[in-house]
Amino acid sequence: MDDYDAVVYDLDGTLVRLAVDWDAVARDVSEVLEARGVDAPRDLWEMLERSDETGHRAAVEEAIAAHETEGARNSERLAHADGVPHGMPVGVCSLNCEAACRIALETHGLTEAVSVVVGRDSVGTEKPDPEPLLAAVRELGVAPERTLFVGDSERDEVTAERAGTAFRYV
Repeated sequence: MDDYDAVVYDLDGTLVRLAVDWDAVARDVSEVLEARGVDAPRDLWEMLERSDETGHRAAVEEAIAAHETEGARNSERLAHADGVPHGMPVGVCSLNCEAACRIALETHGLTEAVSVVVGRDSVGTEKPDPEPLLAAVRELGVAPERTLFVGDSERDEVTAERAGTAFRYV
């Protein structure tokens, strides 16, 4: 960590594991879209994109967030959370909604260690677009090239590459 001025973590699968049944989320989101006359794709992220195209993003976000926030309350703290540094700026950049991130951090006693939280709904795009990570970096007041992004997926790695930060897999 000495090579960096800040570290930003992905949340789910990195610091905690949200207790979310993603198949149930997809079923609920599909019902939300179909109730509004929209043919729902099978993939949850495609449903989210379709909700943007059809003007139903708020309703879809509400359905997803309900599952995520409940899953955050019942989440499991992962071992990597024990290594969150306290001597440098720390942020979270997640595909989960910001409220779920904050609940999970509070549930596991990480709120004081994490000063910036950027969720899926915090900015106008989501990972792998670099903007959510760059928003966290800007808010931390550091340069991207002096920031380490820690995540658990190829999407996280691509996000870091596009944002110009270093990356480390958990």
